[in-house]
Amino acid sequence: MRGILRAGVLRSVGVVCSLIAFAAATGLAVGAQNAKQGKESSAQTVQALFVSDIHFEPFWDPSKVERLAAAPAVEWQTILAEPDAADRQARFAQLEQACHTRGDDTPYALFASSLTAMQTHAAGAKFVIVSGDLMAHAFNCKYAALFPKAAPGEYRRFAEKTVEYVIGSLRSALPGVPVYAALGNNDSDCGDYQLDARDEFLATEGGVFTHGFVRGDREQAARTFALGGYYSVSLPAPMRRTRLLVLDDVFMSRRYETCGGKEDPAPAAEQIAWLEQQLDLARKRNEKVWVMAHIPPGVDPYSTAMQGKDVCTGAKPTMFLSAETLPETLAQYGDVIRLAIFAHTHMDEARLLEPPNDHASRAGVAVKLVPSISPINGNNPSFTVAAVDPETATMLDYRVIAVSNKTGAGTTWAEEYDFAKTYNEPAFSAAAVQDLIGQFSADRGAHGSASQSYIRDYDVGQPIRELGMFWPLYACALKNDEAAAFKSCVCGK
Repeated sequence: MRGILRAGVLRSVGVVCSLIAFAAATGLAVGAQNAKQGKESSAQTVQALFVSDIHFEPFWDPSKVERLAAAPAVEWQTILAEPDAADRQARFAQLEQACHTRGDDTPYALFASSLTAMQTHAAGAKFVIVSGDLMAHAFNCKYAALFPKAAPGEYRRFAEKTVEYVIGSLRSALPGVPVYAALGNNDSDCGDYQLDARDEFLATEGGVFTHGFVRGDREQAARTFALGGYYSVSLPAPMRRTRLLVLDDVFMSRRYETCGGKEDPAPAAEQIAWLEQQLDLARKRNEKVWVMAHIPPGVDPYSTAMQGKDVCTGAKPTMFLSAETLPETLAQYGDVIRLAIFAHTHMDEARLLEPPNDHASRAGVAVKLVPSISPINGNNPSFTVAAVDPETATMLDYRVIAVSNKTGAGTTWAEEYDFAKTYNEPAFSAAAVQDLIGQFSADRGAHGSASQSYIRDYDVGQPIRELGMFWPLYACALKNDEAAAFKSCVCGK
Protein backbone atom coordinates (compact mmCIF):
# COMPACT_ATOMS: atom_id res chain seq x y z
CA MET A 1 0.00 0.00 0.00
CA ARG A 2 2.94 2.33 0.05
CA GLY A 3 2.20 3.20 -3.61
CA ILE A 4 1.48 6.91 -3.23
CA LEU A 5 4.61 7.64 -1.16
CA ARG A 6 6.78 5.46 -3.35
CA ALA A 7 5.53 6.95 -6.62
CA GLY A 8 6.20 10.41 -5.31
CA VAL A 9 9.77 9.57 -4.31
CA LEU A 10 10.77 7.41 -7.26
CA ARG A 11 8.55 8.66 -9.70
CA SER A 12 -25.92 -10.64 6.09
CA VAL A 13 -27.99 -12.76 3.87
CA GLY A 14 -27.99 -11.14 0.46
CA VAL A 15 -24.23 -11.08 0.37
CA VAL A 16 -24.02 -14.77 1.29
CA CYS A 17 -26.56 -15.76 -1.35
CA SER A 18 -24.71 -13.84 -4.05
CA LEU A 19 -21.45 -15.48 -2.98
CA ILE A 20 -23.00 -18.91 -3.47
CA ALA A 21 -23.81 -17.93 -7.05
CA PHE A 22 -20.46 -16.28 -7.67
CA ALA A 23 -18.53 -19.31 -8.89
CA ALA A 24 -21.10 -20.08 -11.56
CA ALA A 25 -21.14 -16.52 -12.87
CA THR A 26 -17.51 -15.47 -13.03
CA GLY A 27 -16.37 -18.03 -15.58
CA LEU A 28 -13.05 -18.60 -13.84
CA ALA A 29 -13.18 -22.37 -13.37
CA VAL A 30 -9.95 -24.29 -13.22
CA GLY A 31 -9.13 -26.27 -16.32
CA ALA A 32 -7.88 -29.83 -16.13
CA GLN A 33 -4.72 -28.87 -17.98
CA ASN A 34 -3.91 -26.16 -15.44
CA ALA A 35 -4.43 -28.58 -12.57
CA LYS A 36 -1.78 -30.86 -14.03
CA GLN A 37 0.77 -28.07 -14.42
CA GLY A 38 0.89 -26.94 -10.75
CA LYS A 39 2.99 -28.63 -8.12
CA GLU A 40 0.69 -30.87 -6.14
CA SER A 41 1.11 -31.13 -2.39
CA SER A 42 3.09 -34.21 -1.47
CA ALA A 43 2.48 -36.44 1.51
CA GLN A 44 5.15 -34.45 3.34
CA THR A 45 4.12 -30.91 2.42
CA VAL A 46 1.02 -28.80 1.96
CA GLN A 47 0.88 -26.19 -0.77
CA ALA A 48 -0.48 -22.76 0.15
CA LEU A 49 -0.97 -19.60 -1.91
CA PHE A 50 -0.09 -16.15 -0.54
CA VAL A 51 -1.55 -13.11 -2.32
CA SER A 52 -1.56 -9.48 -1.25
CA ASP A 53 -2.17 -5.85 -2.18
CA ILE A 54 -4.34 -6.62 -5.17
CA HIS A 55 -5.71 -3.06 -5.13
CA PHE A 56 -8.36 -3.88 -7.71
CA GLU A 57 -9.24 -0.85 -9.85
CA PRO A 58 -12.97 -0.83 -10.72
CA PHE A 59 -12.64 2.72 -12.08
CA TRP A 60 -10.17 1.68 -14.83
CA ASP A 61 -12.84 2.26 -17.49
CA PRO A 62 -15.03 5.06 -16.12
CA SER A 63 -17.71 4.26 -18.71
CA LYS A 64 -18.44 0.97 -16.91
CA VAL A 65 -18.63 2.29 -13.36
CA GLU A 66 -22.27 3.34 -13.39
CA ARG A 67 -23.26 -0.17 -14.47
CA LEU A 68 -21.03 -1.70 -11.82
CA ALA A 69 -22.66 0.46 -9.18
CA ALA A 70 -26.11 -0.71 -10.25
CA ALA A 71 -25.22 -4.41 -10.55
CA PRO A 72 -24.63 -7.00 -7.84
CA ALA A 73 -21.05 -8.21 -7.51
CA VAL A 74 -22.02 -11.51 -9.10
CA GLU A 75 -22.56 -9.64 -12.40
CA TRP A 76 -19.33 -7.61 -12.37
CA GLN A 77 -17.34 -10.21 -14.26
CA THR A 78 -19.50 -9.83 -17.36
CA ILE A 79 -19.31 -6.03 -17.31
CA LEU A 80 -15.58 -5.86 -16.68
CA ALA A 81 -14.77 -8.38 -19.41
CA GLU A 82 -16.34 -6.19 -22.10
CA PRO A 83 -13.99 -4.17 -24.36
CA ASP A 84 -12.91 -0.85 -22.90
CA ALA A 85 -14.35 2.40 -24.21
CA ALA A 86 -12.36 4.26 -26.84
CA ASP A 87 -11.78 7.19 -24.46
CA ARG A 88 -10.93 5.01 -21.46
CA GLN A 89 -7.33 6.13 -21.15
CA ALA A 90 -8.14 9.83 -21.34
CA ARG A 91 -11.01 9.62 -18.88
CA PHE A 92 -9.05 7.55 -16.39
CA ALA A 93 -6.10 9.95 -16.64
CA GLN A 94 -8.46 12.81 -15.75
CA LEU A 95 -9.70 10.81 -12.79
CA GLU A 96 -6.16 10.15 -11.55
CA GLN A 97 -5.25 13.81 -11.98
CA ALA A 98 -8.30 14.90 -10.00
CA CYS A 99 -7.32 12.53 -7.17
CA HIS A 100 -3.59 13.30 -7.34
CA THR A 101 -2.62 9.66 -7.86
CA ARG A 102 0.45 8.45 -9.71
CA GLY A 103 0.86 5.01 -11.15
CA ASP A 104 -1.75 2.40 -11.89
CA ASP A 105 -3.27 -0.23 -9.65
CA THR A 106 -4.70 -3.55 -10.88
CA PRO A 107 -7.15 -3.37 -13.80
CA TYR A 108 -9.40 -6.25 -14.75
CA ALA A 109 -7.01 -7.64 -17.39
CA LEU A 110 -4.13 -7.90 -14.92
CA PHE A 111 -6.33 -9.37 -12.20
CA ALA A 112 -7.72 -11.98 -14.60
CA SER A 113 -4.20 -12.81 -15.76
CA SER A 114 -3.04 -13.29 -12.17
CA LEU A 115 -5.96 -15.62 -11.44
CA THR A 116 -5.08 -17.77 -14.43
CA ALA A 117 -1.46 -17.88 -13.26
CA MET A 118 -2.58 -18.94 -9.79
CA GLN A 119 -4.54 -21.78 -11.33
CA THR A 120 -1.37 -22.91 -13.09
CA HIS A 121 1.27 -22.38 -10.42
CA ALA A 122 -0.80 -23.09 -7.30
CA ALA A 123 -3.14 -25.80 -8.54
CA GLY A 124 -2.34 -27.91 -5.48
CA ALA A 125 -3.03 -25.18 -2.92
CA LYS A 126 -5.01 -26.31 0.10
CA PHE A 127 -5.72 -22.78 1.28
CA VAL A 128 -5.18 -19.16 0.19
CA ILE A 129 -3.85 -16.33 2.37
CA VAL A 130 -4.75 -12.77 1.30
CA SER A 131 -2.99 -10.21 3.47
CA GLY A 132 -5.06 -7.13 2.75
CA ASP A 133 -5.61 -4.12 0.47
CA LEU A 134 -8.17 -5.47 -1.94
CA MET A 135 -9.35 -1.99 -2.97
CA ALA A 136 -7.52 0.53 -5.16
CA HIS A 137 -5.72 3.61 -3.86
CA ALA A 138 -7.74 6.85 -3.68
CA PHE A 139 -10.89 4.75 -3.94
CA ASN A 140 -13.18 7.24 -2.20
CA CYS A 141 -11.88 10.18 -4.25
CA LYS A 142 -12.42 8.41 -7.57
CA TYR A 143 -15.91 7.37 -6.58
CA ALA A 144 -16.79 10.90 -5.46
CA ALA A 145 -15.49 12.33 -8.74
CA LEU A 146 -17.78 10.04 -10.73
CA PHE A 147 -20.75 10.19 -8.33
CA PRO A 148 -20.63 13.65 -6.71
CA LYS A 149 -24.21 13.41 -5.44
CA ALA A 150 -24.05 9.85 -4.08
CA ALA A 151 -25.26 9.18 -0.56
CA PRO A 152 -22.80 7.67 1.97
CA GLY A 153 -24.69 4.39 1.87
CA GLU A 154 -24.20 4.15 -1.89
CA TYR A 155 -20.45 4.56 -1.56
CA ARG A 156 -20.32 1.97 1.20
CA ARG A 157 -22.19 -0.53 -0.95
CA PHE A 158 -19.83 0.04 -3.89
CA ALA A 159 -16.84 -0.57 -1.62
CA GLU A 160 -18.48 -3.70 -0.24
CA LYS A 161 -19.17 -5.04 -3.72
CA THR A 162 -15.58 -4.42 -4.79
CA VAL A 163 -14.29 -6.53 -1.90
CA GLU A 164 -16.96 -9.15 -2.60
CA TYR A 165 -15.92 -9.31 -6.26
CA VAL A 166 -12.22 -9.74 -5.48
CA ILE A 167 -12.73 -12.43 -2.83
CA GLY A 168 -15.33 -14.17 -4.99
CA SER A 169 -13.00 -14.19 -7.98
CA LEU A 170 -10.24 -15.84 -5.95
CA ARG A 171 -12.67 -18.50 -4.75
CA SER A 172 -13.90 -19.10 -8.28
CA ALA A 173 -10.36 -19.43 -9.61
CA LEU A 174 -9.57 -22.11 -7.02
CA PRO A 175 -12.95 -23.73 -6.29
CA GLY A 176 -13.25 -25.54 -3.01
CA VAL A 177 -10.05 -23.99 -1.64
CA PRO A 178 -10.58 -21.91 1.52
CA VAL A 179 -9.65 -18.24 1.21
CA TYR A 180 -8.58 -16.43 4.37
CA ALA A 181 -8.27 -12.66 4.01
CA ALA A 182 -7.42 -9.63 6.12
CA LEU A 183 -8.47 -6.04 5.63
CA GLY A 184 -5.84 -3.48 4.62
CA ASN A 185 -5.68 0.26 5.12
CA ASN A 186 -7.41 0.89 1.77
CA ASP A 187 -10.26 -1.51 2.55
CA SER A 188 -12.74 0.88 4.09
CA ASP A 189 -16.10 2.51 3.55
CA CYS A 190 -14.82 5.97 4.41
CA GLY A 191 -11.15 6.43 3.46
CA ASP A 192 -7.53 5.32 3.57
CA TYR A 193 -6.50 4.39 7.13
CA GLN A 194 -10.02 5.28 8.27
CA LEU A 195 -12.50 2.81 9.71
CA ASP A 196 -15.02 2.58 12.51
CA ALA A 197 -15.15 -0.47 14.74
CA ARG A 198 -18.53 -2.19 14.93
CA ASP A 199 -19.87 -0.47 11.81
CA GLU A 200 -22.06 -1.76 9.00
CA PHE A 201 -19.12 -2.23 6.63
CA LEU A 202 -17.44 -4.69 8.99
CA ALA A 203 -20.69 -6.54 9.63
CA THR A 204 -21.31 -6.98 5.91
CA GLU A 205 -17.75 -7.93 5.03
CA GLY A 206 -17.71 -10.40 7.89
CA GLY A 207 -20.22 -12.44 5.90
CA VAL A 208 -18.04 -12.21 2.78
CA PHE A 209 -14.75 -13.07 4.47
CA THR A 210 -16.09 -16.02 6.49
CA HIS A 211 -18.18 -17.57 3.72
CA GLY A 212 -17.29 -21.23 3.38
CA PHE A 213 -15.75 -21.62 6.85
CA VAL A 214 -16.82 -24.67 8.81
CA ARG A 215 -19.85 -23.84 10.90
CA GLY A 216 -18.23 -23.43 14.31
CA ASP A 217 -15.40 -21.29 12.99
CA ARG A 218 -17.69 -19.25 10.78
CA GLU A 219 -20.11 -18.10 13.46
CA GLN A 220 -17.35 -17.06 15.82
CA ALA A 221 -15.25 -15.45 13.09
CA ALA A 222 -18.18 -13.44 11.72
CA ARG A 223 -18.93 -12.18 15.23
CA THR A 224 -15.41 -10.89 15.93
CA PHE A 225 -14.98 -9.59 12.38
CA ALA A 226 -18.05 -7.39 12.90
CA LEU A 227 -16.40 -5.99 16.04
CA GLY A 228 -13.04 -5.06 14.53
CA GLY A 229 -12.10 -7.08 11.44
CA TYR A 230 -10.29 -9.86 13.33
CA TYR A 231 -10.98 -13.58 13.61
CA SER A 232 -9.63 -17.06 14.34
CA VAL A 233 -9.98 -20.11 12.09
CA SER A 234 -8.54 -23.62 11.96
CA LEU A 235 -6.37 -24.23 8.91
CA PRO A 236 -7.82 -27.11 6.88
CA ALA A 237 -6.57 -30.68 6.65
CA PRO A 238 -4.00 -31.96 6.09
CA MET A 239 -2.73 -29.17 8.37
CA ARG A 240 -2.77 -30.52 11.92
CA ARG A 241 -3.77 -28.54 14.98
CA THR A 242 -2.89 -25.22 13.37
CA ARG A 243 -4.86 -22.04 13.89
CA LEU A 244 -4.78 -18.84 11.84
CA LEU A 245 -5.29 -15.60 13.75
CA VAL A 246 -6.22 -12.68 11.50
CA LEU A 247 -5.96 -9.08 12.69
CA ASP A 248 -7.03 -5.73 11.30
CA ASP A 249 -3.98 -3.80 12.45
CA VAL A 250 -5.06 -0.70 10.56
CA PHE A 251 -6.50 0.21 13.96
CA MET A 252 -2.89 0.05 15.25
CA SER A 253 -1.41 2.19 12.47
CA ARG A 254 0.23 5.51 13.30
CA ARG A 255 -2.07 7.01 10.63
CA TYR A 256 -5.34 5.50 11.84
CA GLU A 257 -8.41 7.68 12.31
CA THR A 258 -12.09 6.99 12.72
CA CYS A 259 -14.38 7.84 9.82
CA GLY A 260 -14.97 11.10 11.65
CA GLY A 261 -11.26 11.92 11.66
CA LYS A 262 -10.64 11.25 15.35
CA GLU A 263 -8.11 9.13 17.22
CA ASP A 264 -9.45 6.05 18.97
CA PRO A 265 -7.07 3.61 20.69
CA ALA A 266 -9.87 1.31 21.90
CA PRO A 267 -10.15 -0.99 18.82
CA ALA A 268 -6.40 -1.68 18.84
CA ALA A 269 -6.39 -2.45 22.57
CA GLU A 270 -9.36 -4.77 22.11
CA GLN A 271 -7.54 -6.73 19.40
CA ILE A 272 -4.33 -7.06 21.42
CA ALA A 273 -6.31 -8.42 24.38
CA TRP A 274 -8.07 -10.89 22.08
CA LEU A 275 -4.76 -11.88 20.46
CA GLU A 276 -3.15 -12.61 23.83
CA GLN A 277 -6.17 -14.65 24.84
CA GLN A 278 -6.02 -16.70 21.64
CA LEU A 279 -2.27 -17.28 21.92
CA ASP A 280 -2.58 -18.36 25.55
CA LEU A 281 -5.33 -20.76 24.56
CA ALA A 282 -3.25 -22.18 21.71
CA ARG A 283 -0.30 -22.68 24.06
CA LYS A 284 -2.54 -24.50 26.53
CA ARG A 285 -3.96 -26.73 23.77
CA ASN A 286 -0.56 -27.37 22.21
CA GLU A 287 -1.70 -25.82 18.92
CA LYS A 288 0.49 -24.13 16.32
CA VAL A 289 -0.44 -20.64 15.18
CA TRP A 290 -0.03 -18.47 12.10
CA VAL A 291 -0.76 -14.77 12.48
CA MET A 292 -1.80 -12.56 9.57
CA ALA A 293 -2.38 -8.82 9.28
CA HIS A 294 -1.73 -6.17 6.66
CA ILE A 295 0.69 -3.61 8.10
CA PRO A 296 3.97 -5.02 9.41
CA PRO A 297 5.23 -4.01 12.84
CA GLY A 298 8.52 -2.26 13.38
CA VAL A 299 10.51 0.39 11.54
CA ASP A 300 9.66 1.52 8.01
CA PRO A 301 13.23 1.69 6.67
CA TYR A 302 12.22 2.88 3.21
CA SER A 303 10.35 5.93 4.50
CA THR A 304 13.03 6.60 7.10
CA ALA A 305 15.71 6.67 4.40
CA MET A 306 13.73 8.56 1.76
CA GLN A 307 12.65 11.22 4.24
CA GLY A 308 16.31 11.80 5.11
CA LYS A 309 15.92 10.97 8.77
CA ASP A 310 19.29 10.66 10.49
CA VAL A 311 18.51 8.63 13.59
CA CYS A 312 22.09 9.06 14.81
CA THR A 313 21.56 12.81 15.26
CA GLY A 314 18.25 12.54 17.06
CA ALA A 315 15.68 11.99 14.32
CA LYS A 316 13.10 9.33 15.06
CA PRO A 317 12.66 6.53 12.53
CA THR A 318 9.32 6.21 10.78
CA MET A 319 7.33 3.41 12.36
CA PHE A 320 4.57 1.43 10.69
CA LEU A 321 2.42 1.22 13.81
CA SER A 322 1.58 3.74 16.51
CA ALA A 323 2.96 1.56 19.32
CA GLU A 324 5.24 -1.44 19.81
CA THR A 325 2.56 -3.53 21.51
CA LEU A 326 1.91 -5.88 18.59
CA PRO A 327 5.53 -6.98 17.98
CA GLU A 328 6.12 -7.24 21.73
CA THR A 329 3.09 -9.49 22.06
CA LEU A 330 3.96 -11.72 19.12
CA ALA A 331 7.59 -12.07 20.20
CA GLN A 332 6.54 -13.55 23.54
CA TYR A 333 4.87 -16.48 21.80
CA GLY A 334 7.67 -17.79 19.62
CA ASP A 335 7.00 -21.27 21.00
CA VAL A 336 3.47 -21.09 19.57
CA ILE A 337 3.66 -18.90 16.45
CA ARG A 338 5.24 -20.64 13.46
CA LEU A 339 4.78 -17.81 10.97
CA ALA A 340 3.59 -14.20 10.85
CA ILE A 341 2.39 -12.89 7.49
CA PHE A 342 2.16 -9.20 6.60
CA ALA A 343 2.32 -7.09 3.41
CA HIS A 344 1.66 -3.36 2.82
CA THR A 345 5.06 -2.41 1.36
CA HIS A 346 4.31 -4.22 -1.94
CA MET A 347 7.81 -5.72 -1.70
CA ASP A 348 9.08 -9.25 -1.07
CA GLU A 349 10.61 -9.09 2.41
CA ALA A 350 11.51 -11.08 5.52
CA ARG A 351 11.77 -10.04 9.15
CA LEU A 352 12.27 -11.52 12.59
CA LEU A 353 10.58 -10.76 15.88
CA GLU A 354 12.79 -11.56 18.86
CA PRO A 355 11.61 -11.89 22.48
CA PRO A 356 13.16 -9.82 25.29
CA ASN A 357 16.50 -11.10 26.56
CA ASP A 358 14.96 -12.12 29.87
CA HIS A 359 12.09 -14.07 28.28
CA ALA A 360 11.93 -17.78 29.10
CA SER A 361 11.63 -18.75 25.45
CA ARG A 362 14.38 -17.67 23.06
CA ALA A 363 12.40 -18.74 20.02
CA GLY A 364 11.74 -15.89 17.63
CA VAL A 365 8.95 -15.44 15.09
CA ALA A 366 9.68 -15.59 11.36
CA VAL A 367 7.88 -12.84 9.44
CA LYS A 368 7.06 -12.94 5.72
CA LEU A 369 5.99 -9.82 3.84
CA VAL A 370 4.06 -10.83 0.72
CA PRO A 371 4.67 -8.84 -2.51
CA SER A 372 1.83 -7.17 -4.35
CA ILE A 373 -0.30 -7.86 -7.37
CA SER A 374 -0.67 -4.10 -7.88
CA PRO A 375 2.15 -2.59 -9.99
CA ILE A 376 1.63 0.94 -8.68
CA ASN A 377 5.13 1.10 -7.20
CA GLY A 378 6.74 0.11 -10.48
CA ASN A 379 7.27 -3.47 -9.32
CA ASN A 380 6.16 -6.41 -11.44
CA PRO A 381 3.08 -8.10 -9.92
CA SER A 382 3.76 -11.35 -8.11
CA PHE A 383 2.36 -13.91 -5.70
CA THR A 384 3.89 -16.59 -3.48
CA VAL A 385 3.43 -20.36 -3.47
CA ALA A 386 4.49 -21.96 -0.19
CA ALA A 387 5.34 -25.52 0.84
CA VAL A 388 4.32 -26.17 4.45
CA ASP A 389 4.98 -29.04 6.84
CA PRO A 390 1.46 -30.00 7.98
CA GLU A 391 2.68 -31.47 11.26
CA THR A 392 4.85 -28.59 12.48
CA ALA A 393 3.18 -25.75 10.50
CA THR A 394 6.64 -24.61 9.40
CA MET A 395 6.97 -23.04 5.96
CA LEU A 396 9.66 -25.25 4.44
CA ASP A 397 10.02 -23.33 1.20
CA TYR A 398 8.30 -20.86 -1.08
CA ARG A 399 8.44 -19.77 -4.70
CA VAL A 400 7.67 -16.26 -5.92
CA ILE A 401 5.82 -16.18 -9.23
CA ALA A 402 6.18 -12.87 -11.10
CA VAL A 403 4.80 -11.50 -14.35
CA SER A 404 6.68 -10.28 -17.41
CA ASN A 405 4.82 -6.97 -17.68
CA LYS A 406 2.41 -4.86 -15.68
CA THR A 407 -0.56 -4.67 -18.06
CA GLY A 408 -2.13 -8.12 -18.00
CA ALA A 409 -2.00 -8.25 -21.81
CA GLY A 410 0.33 -10.83 -23.33
CA THR A 411 1.80 -11.59 -19.92
CA THR A 412 3.93 -14.53 -18.91
CA TRP A 413 4.02 -15.60 -15.27
CA ALA A 414 7.12 -17.53 -14.22
CA GLU A 415 9.12 -18.42 -11.13
CA GLU A 416 11.25 -15.50 -9.98
CA TYR A 417 13.10 -17.44 -7.32
CA ASP A 418 12.89 -20.35 -4.90
CA PHE A 419 13.74 -19.54 -1.28
CA ALA A 420 15.48 -22.82 -0.40
CA LYS A 421 17.54 -22.89 -3.58
CA THR A 422 18.49 -19.22 -3.38
CA TYR A 423 19.52 -19.08 0.28
CA ASN A 424 20.37 -22.74 0.99
CA GLU A 425 18.15 -22.76 4.07
CA PRO A 426 16.14 -25.84 5.18
CA ALA A 427 13.02 -23.81 6.00
CA PHE A 428 11.68 -20.30 6.42
CA SER A 429 11.97 -20.52 10.18
CA ALA A 430 13.05 -18.10 12.88
CA ALA A 431 16.48 -19.73 12.88
CA ALA A 432 16.82 -19.39 9.10
CA VAL A 433 15.75 -15.74 9.11
CA GLN A 434 18.15 -15.07 11.97
CA ASP A 435 20.95 -16.61 9.92
CA LEU A 436 20.10 -14.52 6.86
CA ILE A 437 19.90 -11.30 8.84
CA GLY A 438 23.29 -12.08 10.30
CA GLN A 439 24.71 -12.42 6.79
CA PHE A 440 23.04 -9.18 5.66
CA SER A 441 24.26 -7.23 8.69
CA ALA A 442 27.84 -8.39 8.22
CA ASP A 443 27.74 -7.55 4.51
CA ARG A 444 27.41 -3.76 4.78
CA GLY A 445 28.42 -3.26 1.16
CA ALA A 446 25.82 -5.77 -0.06
CA HIS A 447 28.40 -7.62 -2.13
CA GLY A 448 27.61 -11.17 -0.97
CA SER A 449 25.40 -13.55 -2.91
CA ALA A 450 22.66 -13.63 -0.25
CA SER A 451 22.48 -9.82 -0.10
CA GLN A 452 22.50 -9.51 -3.88
CA SER A 453 19.72 -12.08 -4.22
CA TYR A 454 17.57 -10.31 -1.63
CA ILE A 455 18.07 -6.91 -3.26
CA ARG A 456 17.26 -8.33 -6.70
CA ASP A 457 14.06 -10.06 -5.59
CA TYR A 458 12.88 -7.36 -3.17
CA ASP A 459 11.61 -5.19 -6.00
CA VAL A 460 11.09 -7.28 -9.14
CA GLY A 461 10.97 -5.24 -12.32
CA GLN A 462 12.69 -2.08 -11.09
CA PRO A 463 15.68 -1.02 -13.24
CA ILE A 464 17.30 0.68 -10.22
CA ARG A 465 18.11 -1.54 -7.24
CA GLU A 466 17.30 1.18 -4.73
CA LEU A 467 17.51 -1.08 -1.70
CA GLY A 468 21.28 -1.22 -2.08
CA MET A 469 21.42 2.53 -1.55
CA PHE A 470 20.50 2.17 2.13
CA TRP A 471 21.34 -1.47 2.75
CA PRO A 472 22.94 -1.17 6.25
CA LEU A 473 19.95 0.83 7.50
CA TYR A 474 17.54 -1.65 5.94
CA ALA A 475 19.34 -4.66 7.45
CA CYS A 476 19.02 -3.07 10.90
CA ALA A 477 15.24 -2.88 10.50
CA LEU A 478 14.88 -6.60 9.81
CA LYS A 479 14.98 -7.63 13.46
CA ASN A 480 15.18 -4.38 15.44
CA ASP A 481 11.48 -3.60 15.50
CA GLU A 482 11.73 -1.05 18.33
CA ALA A 483 12.95 2.47 17.59
CA ALA A 484 15.67 2.39 20.27
CA ALA A 485 17.07 -0.95 19.12
CA PHE A 486 17.01 0.20 15.50
CA LYS A 487 18.95 3.36 16.38
CA SER A 488 21.51 1.34 18.32
CA CYS A 489 22.05 -0.94 15.33
CA VAL A 490 22.34 1.86 12.78
CA CYS A 491 24.60 4.05 14.90
CA GLY A 492 26.71 1.26 16.38
CA LYS A 493 25.81 2.06 19.97
